Amino acid sequence: MGGTNPYIQQPNVTLPTRKYKITFLPMNKTVEVDPDKFPYDHNGLPGSILDVALGHDVEIDHACGGVCACSTCHIVVQQGLDTINDALEEEEDQLEGAPDLKPNSRLACQCVPDGTGDVVVAIPDWNRNLVQEGH
Repeated sequence: MGGTNPYIQQPNVTLPTRKYKITFLPMNKTVEVDPDKFPYDHNGLPGSILDVALGHDVEIDHACGGVCACSTCHIVVQQGLDTINDALEEEEDQLEGAPDLKPNSRLACQCVPDGTGDVVVAIPDWNRNLVQEGH
């Protein structure tokens, strides 16, 4: 599953035109994002942090398939929040159900960096699947 939710307003995103990096914490894994390869994994908006993470074997739970219908892909943006599209009311409504909400919390499926700077995100410990199965 993946893609967009036809029942909500879609965020206004600016896709990057150049390569940039996303670091995922606490695993301290940095990946280079190549906008020419979007979408990576077809989960979340094309170019979203969820799409990039799954395309680089960084697991982030996403029960709804990345269509902004749950809060399981909750992340905390520690650097580069200014390069990411603004959250819409639909995303904020879903985030209300996420544990340990922070001012810089976002849904990984809805936030798309514009590539003007590198991004650092923390995946909360309750959202990390420590057991990975083969593809």
